[in-house]
Amino acid sequence: MWQEQNDKLTKTFKFKDFSEAFAFMTRVAMLAEQHAHHPNWSNVWNTVNIELTTHEIGNKISIKDRNLALAIDKLIS
Repeated sequence: MWQEQNDKLTKTFKFKDFSEAFAFMTRVAMLAEQHAHHPNWSNVWNTVNIELTTHEIGNKISIKDRNLALAIDKLIS
């Protein structure tokens, strides 16, 4: 479940290994391009941390963030 923290939507995704985590990040990158909205994220081995916020409105959560979060969730459902 996405959490709202410090004007960001955040979520941590865990995978079996680095290859699965990296494949997920590649799919998210394609979604981000389609949405013209890009995450702040990090990856350590099998864990991907994603933060979504909208810079154009002062780094607050917008509908762009919520839509991308829904699209990301659909990748793993």
